[in-house]
Amino acid sequence: MTAKKEKEKNTDGVIARNKKAYHDYHILETMEVGIALRGTEVKSFRMHSVTIQDAFAKIEKNQVFLYNMNISPYSHGNIFNHTPIRPRVLLLHRREILRLAQKVREKGIALVPLKMYLAHGKIKMELGTAKGKAYEDKRETLRKRQEDLEIRRDYKIR
Repeated sequence: MTAKKEKEKNTDGVIARNKKAYHDYHILETMEVGIALRGTEVKSFRMHSVTIQDAFAKIEKNQVFLYNMNISPYSHGNIFNHTPIRPRVLLLHRREILRLAQKVREKGIALVPLKMYLAHGKIKMELGTAKGKAYEDKRETLRKRQEDLEIRRDYKIR
């Protein structure tokens, strides 16, 4: 298989993950969306200077906006450099936006970014519909993770 075909087959790689989302929410459904960025934002993104830990999405005026995503200013930028935190438009079809709006109207459902990555040269985001976890659920998740870790350690020793 040639290198070109192999590169077309898989994505270029994950740039940012939101591990906090998996801790705070039950992820119900995920979808791949595009994101509208400016030139220097794309350059900063490719340099891995993105954080989506506190980011969330809202549906306003039949568009989906992403808030609190921090893209650091481009180091070699000039006066046209972008502002680090600003609302950014997520690119979805109208039908998808309507379906998401219907789900968000349910009590306790939120739109949370899970990861950002490059796919065939384009910047994509995995957006999830999520329901908040209670404090007890978070503790149960941590307990299960700890048990799995101990089991794997015991298995390695033997």
